[in-house]
Amino acid sequence: QVQLVESGGGSVQAGGSLRLSCAASGYTYSRSCMGWLRQVPGKEREGIASIDLDGRTRYDDSVKGRFTISKDNAENTLSLQMNSLKPEDTAMYYCAMGRTWCRYGYPYWGQGTQVTVSS
Repeated sequence: QVQLVESGGGSVQAGGSLRLSCAASGYTYSRSCMGWLRQVPGKEREGIASIDLDGRTRYDDSVKGRFTISKDNAENTLSLQMNSLKPEDTAMYYCAMGRTWCRYGYPYWGQGTQVTVSS
């Protein structure tokens, strides 16, 4: 059974940094697309960063240049370094895993970790 457990969320002032982590178990982690998504109440969940099987990373324009996604296959850990945080980054952040390439979507999700950025 696949399990994804996020950590590292919290409250920070605008301009600050946070690092989110996701511990994965129960699947061939090294051969799966991994990503981070976020959701604000009343809005749809949006993908903000992903890392594909070939190591290629993709970012939503809203976080490009500020967030960095990375993956440690040896530790089965996915991370999201978030710098220069803005109040509009406030959301619940979710770690997600695919069965293969990112274009096939994410069948597995974590429970989420809250990030709150104050102005």
